[in-house]
Amino acid sequence: PQQLEESGGGSVQAGGSLSLSCAANGYTVTPVCMAWFRHEPGKAREKIASIYPTYGQTSYAYSVRGRFTISFNNAKATLYLQMNTLKPEDTGMYYCATAGGCYDRPNLYKAWGQGTQVTVSS
Repeated sequence: PQQLEESGGGSVQAGGSLSLSCAANGYTVTPVCMAWFRHEPGKAREKIASIYPTYGQTSYAYSVRGRFTISFNNAKATLYLQMNTLKPEDTGMYYCATAGGCYDRPNLYKAWGQGTQVTVSS
C-alpha cells in the first residue's frame, strides 16, 4: 500500500524555524505533484506550497513566499518543507498530499497524510 507520513511539527516561538518531512512510502512511481496544505480551525484547507518533483518547479502561497522552501529528495522519496521566520498565523495542521497536477483545490488531491501540528506562539 502507498502512504504519506508527515513528521517534524512542534511548538516554536515567533521568528523560529521548523522542518517538516513527508515520507512517500510504497510508491513505485514519483507523484506528478506533491504539496503541503495547512488547515486552520474554522477555515478551509489551503495550499501552502507545491512542487513537481521530476522537474523541480515550485509554487508558494503569497503569505509564505520568501520564508518557506519546498523540496523533494528522490533517493529518500521524501518531501520537505523548511519553514523560517515563523509567524503565529502559520499555526495549523500541515498535510502532505499528491495529485496529477499542482492544483490549488484540495479536493483534486488523491492521497493525504494524517498531518503534523505546527504551533507558533507570540
